[in-house]
Amino acid sequence: MSEETRSLALAHYAQQQALTARAVARVQALWRRIDGGRISGSWSEVAPLLVAAVTEAQVQAAALADPYVAAVAEAEGAGGASVGRVVPAAFGGIASDGRPLVSLLYRPVIEWKTRMAAGQSVDDAARGALASALRITATQVADAGRGATGTAMAGRRTIQGYVRVVQPPACARCIILAGREYGWNKGFQRHPKCDCIHLPTTLIARNQNRGFVDPDAYFRGLGRAEQERVFGVAGARAIRDGADMAQVVNVRRGMQTMTAYGRRVQATREGTTRRGEFYRRERARTEERTGIRFARDRTEVGRGLPQFRLRTPRLMPEEIYRLAASRDEAIRMLRRFGYLQ
Repeated sequence: MSEETRSLALAHYAQQQALTARAVARVQALWRRIDGGRISGSWSEVAPLLVAAVTEAQVQAAALADPYVAAVAEAEGAGGASVGRVVPAAFGGIASDGRPLVSLLYRPVIEWKTRMAAGQSVDDAARGALASALRITATQVADAGRGATGTAMAGRRTIQGYVRVVQPPACARCIILAGREYGWNKGFQRHPKCDCIHLPTTLIARNQNRGFVDPDAYFRGLGRAEQERVFGVAGARAIRDGADMAQVVNVRRGMQTMTAYGRRVQATREGTTRRGEFYRRERARTEERTGIRFARDRTEVGRGLPQFRLRTPRLMPEEIYRLAASRDEAIRMLRRFGYLQ
């Protein structure tokens, strides 16, 4: 791995961290406007501002993807044009599990009320809800950046995969994945508040990049108390006794996908309403295929034009990679679902 490539990855990491920090600060300031005496009412007043703050950061994070991937490819001597450009707006306003962002940002409100019902004071419950809201914010901004980077890699044929870049301090799950190589169509596993990033790799550079952290050296460099905090008392002891770190950590992992349209997929409802961009694209696509013109509004329905019914879920990028049989198919699907244009 060249020093230039390393510098590009670290600079990208720093940009993502700065965006996340600004978003967290904005959400924290807005969240404090919620009145503990009328939680639901004041939440409704603040919610549009919260969604706008996180969405803006998501879009900004996604906008970093194309320049970053192009710079890495050029630094490795494998430039070449991309087959499409990332659409940053497609990564904003959507939660990682596919639900509308406003739905996820309401979850801390539910936690707030649940904590109070369980006997916590208003102040303690409010602090817990705020911590949850900030965790959600950090996660969603980072996920938007990662999703866009994966899309940019798929659109650039010289990129063969990526290396997971981990920067300390890090959790046990991320540490064992530091430097791990994945194919270009392998989804990025993460947990709440994970800040790891992709380092795109080319055919030439493959097997040369690392995640900047050696898991064993990292573990040995921690004090005993920190080892036990990160890996658990039993886990740290097992590792010190010679157990495989990955096995110790993986027994506790458990990432989930959402259920949509009767099956387990990573899909989103964002953009699927009649006013949504994905809905309009699918309607136009169906009209071109069938020759049938569908109604644009209720007036046209009244004149006898049929109303288009969307029956296809809008897949998330990770699900596209899983289902696509080839890169060409993945690119077609990324275009179809609005991630490339």
